[in-house]
Amino acid sequence: MQTVEEMLEKAREAQAEWEKSGQKRIDAVVREIGKTIYDNAESLARLTVQETQAGNYEDNLRQDKRKACIIWHGLKGRKSVGIVKRDEQTGLVEVAKPIGVVAAILPMTIPVTNFMSNAMFSVKARNAVIAAPHPKAAKTVAATAALILDALAKFDVPGGLIQYLEEPSIDLTKELMAKADVIVATGGMPMVKSAYSSGKPAYGVGPGNVQCIIDRGVDIEEAVPKIVDGRAFNNGLPCACEQAVMIHRDDIDEVLQCFARNKAVFIDDSETIRRLANTLYTDGVLSRDGMGIPAPKLAEKIGFSVPQDTRVLLIRADHNTMESLRKEKLSPVTLVYTYSSFEEAVQLIKANISLQGRGHSVAIHSSDQEHIEALAIAIPVTRVIVNQCATTSAGGSFMNGFGATTTLGTGFWGNTLLQGNLDFTHLMNYTRIGYPPAAARVPADEEIWGEDPYLEER
Repeated sequence: MQTVEEMLEKAREAQAEWEKSGQKRIDAVVREIGKTIYDNAESLARLTVQETQAGNYEDNLRQDKRKACIIWHGLKGRKSVGIVKRDEQTGLVEVAKPIGVVAAILPMTIPVTNFMSNAMFSVKARNAVIAAPHPKAAKTVAATAALILDALAKFDVPGGLIQYLEEPSIDLTKELMAKADVIVATGGMPMVKSAYSSGKPAYGVGPGNVQCIIDRGVDIEEAVPKIVDGRAFNNGLPCACEQAVMIHRDDIDEVLQCFARNKAVFIDDSETIRRLANTLYTDGVLSRDGMGIPAPKLAEKIGFSVPQDTRVLLIRADHNTMESLRKEKLSPVTLVYTYSSFEEAVQLIKANISLQGRGHSVAIHSSDQEHIEALAIAIPVTRVIVNQCATTSAGGSFMNGFGATTTLGTGFWGNTLLQGNLDFTHLMNYTRIGYPPAAARVPADEEIWGEDPYLEER
């Protein structure tokens, strides 16, 4: 097994050679990475579930194929070589340059797509990448890398451009982070904090705790299936899953009936809810026993009988609900709150987000633009997802403008530098040329300090 130092030496040599590549060659290689995952999604999805013992084959298959499509679609036609932007008004010209070697720290929950995404972004930006897999997904990442490297052989890509730690450990990962040029850390907060303390620039993520409002007057038959699909996806593992839903008290019966038709079971017994909380969390920490397992299996663990086709467990919630249930659960469990006014719903969300999930996302099903934008103004998050399944939309979609990615930043609210969704542009240096614009002139002091119509309006 190679040492981290040996891997870095190979990566730097490969990156120096790759940096000379033209845009056409780069884009052909990036496309091949995505297409390889798309073409091999079936075997990789099976391996992911077998190794991690979390999630399910069908959703991993959907995820691997969908992410390959939307990420490549989002990268097509975008420049990463030479002059990438000209602003005639300001006279600024931007020249893109690589950073060097990217250390990509991968989570257990999305090993295939996160390796793919980091490889596509790094190669697009003319960097080399070394991935550090989660130990519980090391075989999956090894298989993913082998398929990609085999597919890239025809492009004569320099050896060492894409690598991974074969036997990952905390110590090796820390060494990699300390010696690479930039870090992309996707996973739990301890690991992200370690990335930030490495002494190298790092992009990290924060925990998700996506709260969702069903506003008055929306089509419940349209909104509810999206929420169920989002919470049930891969047995609740994605960080963008709908963790809680706010329902107007006058609509609660109709909405719960719709949830039931979509195979979501409502639990309102206090003792059962307590047992669930103790199963999901142990001493304030998420328990592996309840993570990423189907709703019927989770119900069985707490002695609660549900139909075998149940997709989501709905839990009655209010101001007195246990803190652990109000946080990210990584399981197909959604809290159900009732509200009397939209303002109350916003306050409920603010309270839960303050507990965990600052900076991540909220979702709303509404046709009221004022409500939508009031929510965006009130809640400290980087994304407000409107009339969509949060799980499959927060990381980019053909139906919204969020950047296609597997790394969702939470901004300064979530103690990360990454505002929004990671893109290859975050992995480049830029040299800026400052030309004097044709219409440039020095304004008189009177123009600078004179009456301002904007201030007058205020």
